[in-house]
Amino acid sequence: MPKIVDRELYRKELLNKSFELFAEKGYSSVTMREIASGIGVSTGTLYHYFPSKESLFEQLIEYLSYEDTKEEELAQLGNPPTLGERIQEMMNYLAKNEDYIMKSLLIIFDFCQNKSRQDIDNNQALQQAGKRYEEAVCCYLGVSDPAIAIFIINSIDGLLVRRFYQGERISFSEQANLLKEMLLAYLEKKQPQI
Repeated sequence: MPKIVDRELYRKELLNKSFELFAEKGYSSVTMREIASGIGVSTGTLYHYFPSKESLFEQLIEYLSYEDTKEEELAQLGNPPTLGERIQEMMNYLAKNEDYIMKSLLIIFDFCQNKSRQDIDNNQALQQAGKRYEEAVCCYLGVSDPAIAIFIINSIDGLLVRRFYQGERISFSEQANLLKEMLLAYLEKKQPQI
């Protein structure tokens, strides 16, 4: 009897496995042949699911942003009653997952390194992922202004980049507390009802 393959589940498995290879070797350094070998499939199988390395990367970014922002994932943060507690839980979650988030950022930086600004701006996978994260932050924190979500994400990305080359000298908890206090002060001034 022939083996029945759930193509979508298999595609997701390939994406998950390729994440570590992209993180380890970098987008620009790894070839489709190396990815196939590294995840234990033939090059033909990999090309069957992903017509190019760029397609594989874009599908990976779409998949990760979808997985990271699912309701089940956000539910892990809990539902604290105050905005300050929600910000703190979000920052705690980020601190626990710093390695994964850092790897994601490095893969994206490497992908973008040899692209023009226009290519990056027109890349649907990157743009959709950014919007998905912004919507998730707004939803979890209960804020409606996308500029606030963008500010939070920018702050987190900057914090992670600094920690990448400055290490533990940059305190995650200290910076998280500063971000929380700044946001609360700003939101109290802007929206007294929060």
